[in-house]
Amino acid sequence: MSQKKSTENPHRLAGHSAKLFNLVSEFKPTGDQPVAIEKLNQGLNDGLRHQTLLGATGTGKTFTMANIIAKQNKPTLILAHNKTLAAQLCAEFQQFFPDNAVNYFVSYYDYYQPEAYMPRTDTFIEKEATINEEIAKFRHAATQNLLTRKDTIIISSVSCIYGIGSREDYENAAFTIKNGEEYPRKEFLKKLVDMRYERVKADFSRGTFEVLGDVITIFPPGGDIAYQLEFWGDSLDKISEIDAFTSEVFRELDEITLFPAKHNITSPAKVEQAIAKIEAELKSREKQLRDMGNPLAAHRLHQRTMYDIEMLRETGYISGIENYTRYLNNTPEGAPPTTLIDFFPDDFLCFVDESHITIPQIGGMYNGNLSRKQTLIEHGFRLPSAMDNRPLKFAEFEQKIKQAIYVSATPGKYEYEHCPKDQIVEQIIRPTGLLDPKIDVRPTENQIDDLMNEIDATIKKGFRVLLTTVTKKSAEDLAEYLIENGIRAKYLHSEIQTFERVEILTELRKGTIDVVVGINLLREGLDLPEVALIGILDADKRGFLRSRDAMLQIIGRAARNEEGRVIMYADTMTEAMQEAISETNRRRAIQEAYNKKHGITPKTIIKKIVDISKDLSGGKPRNFEKLTKSDQIGQMIVELELEMDIATKNLDFERAAALRDQIEELEERLRKMKR
Repeated sequence: MSQKKSTENPHRLAGHSAKLFNLVSEFKPTGDQPVAIEKLNQGLNDGLRHQTLLGATGTGKTFTMANIIAKQNKPTLILAHNKTLAAQLCAEFQQFFPDNAVNYFVSYYDYYQPEAYMPRTDTFIEKEATINEEIAKFRHAATQNLLTRKDTIIISSVSCIYGIGSREDYENAAFTIKNGEEYPRKEFLKKLVDMRYERVKADFSRGTFEVLGDVITIFPPGGDIAYQLEFWGDSLDKISEIDAFTSEVFRELDEITLFPAKHNITSPAKVEQAIAKIEAELKSREKQLRDMGNPLAAHRLHQRTMYDIEMLRETGYISGIENYTRYLNNTPEGAPPTTLIDFFPDDFLCFVDESHITIPQIGGMYNGNLSRKQTLIEHGFRLPSAMDNRPLKFAEFEQKIKQAIYVSATPGKYEYEHCPKDQIVEQIIRPTGLLDPKIDVRPTENQIDDLMNEIDATIKKGFRVLLTTVTKKSAEDLAEYLIENGIRAKYLHSEIQTFERVEILTELRKGTIDVVVGINLLREGLDLPEVALIGILDADKRGFLRSRDAMLQIIGRAARNEEGRVIMYADTMTEAMQEAISETNRRRAIQEAYNKKHGITPKTIIKKIVDISKDLSGGKPRNFEKLTKSDQIGQMIVELELEMDIATKNLDFERAAALRDQIEELEERLRKMKR
């Protein structure tokens, strides 16, 4: 998501204009969009906490959401269940609101292995992480805009329910620098260091500053611009906004406001207070462990905690600082962590996209973190207060969300239980007149040969294909088989990294590839009008990915093309299949009646192809993209080798073997390129 070059904006928290959000679109609400917009908007005005937009795929749910945001005129949080869907939504909302602050907030880890201890094998696993600097940039831009602008929309994954550090300390640490003011050099540089900026000489990157004579250049963490400050003695003589990569000067400024280089930041006074409390808890916990007959755990805890204390005293920051949240933020035991949600004003609006997946995902985060932490504490790797480093419990999340609209083609149990019946608003009609796809059920015998014929026919018409399988291995094998038979295909599953997933979807839309094979393709939040055929292999298998709702979701992916079709390969008609087919036919009949009444001929959606991967990097080439193809593969090999080592240490030999196979494949590709 591109960052604005200017630090000024028309919607500062103080004195903003009455109308904040300017919705830009060549279309007006049609079909049942006007009714949905009016009803949901009225529900918000009436103070309803829970509402649902039951919108079929391709009915313009995003456009409906945008219209409600424009009417409500409030900062908005849009929750998505994965990074790819969040990226796609962010690109769409940036087009709808080009004059407003639309930001992307997801986990900045490309790879994350939390610290853990396995008592059975006496194996401790250190925390390992690979941070994506581009995503870190978007996170900082999001929090800065929330604190300085009212016209802010944040599209976030469930990363928004994890602790992010004290909002109060982060806001108080902001530093306003004005041209013509006096700034004693030593104090000025110390201030930057206290804000967690690192002084560098060559590696100028986000969160750093460099000093060359009387010129100090600062690269804030939330964008692609830097600030060049020219001093005359201690007097600030000139502030220039420059391109951090080329040093091109954009303009001169009268003042700037710098935010800290890290979200977890606190004052030296709070650090000293925290250390005293950490030492008191350490003393108490050591005694408790010894009384329990576990001197080894007591000794281990003493060593690890005292090391952290010394580092805090010396630098004010440590890796793993989040484990001391209770004391650094001065919060009561068991208090919920400060999250992105706390950066919003009290009257913000929340949309939960694909809520049938997102709501259960939010609910499962706390328990997934609990047992690992308890084991670490029990064996002396962490103090009991480390339990406060956690995601929000679901009840805490509910308390923070004052008004929410759940958006899904297949709402779940939670939505039906919490929304008034008349506030589950259906949006079935597609303004384009497009019908839900016809569904053909075929036997599994000779399914691959049959599928190949269907793929060839679809490609000849200029359209694309999605195929779903039940395992990663079958997805990879099928993609490889298609490639061997001259079809441009790629597979997509959870082991494909965030930006690569986005790039694959963009390639499919552009026609660089014709087929994507996946397992849970519905988790990607696909919006692909070029797709005219979906093949569901093993449709009669039981499980989440072959449930009634999952079937409806994947069927809907073919509803954006006038020639959309779905083929289910199955030998029996399961209840889930029958229900999905019946609901699809019901929706198709509603659309056909609407088309007949209004004289509409269905037309494939013509949608601008936005390269989300480039948009995510702010229009600037990412470091990875600057490399040659062979160097890119080399970098991927290094990262995979690191993951393989970690998997081996974790005794996860199956994953280690899979990673080894990927490394060997990449090494073979590299050898071929160098011949």
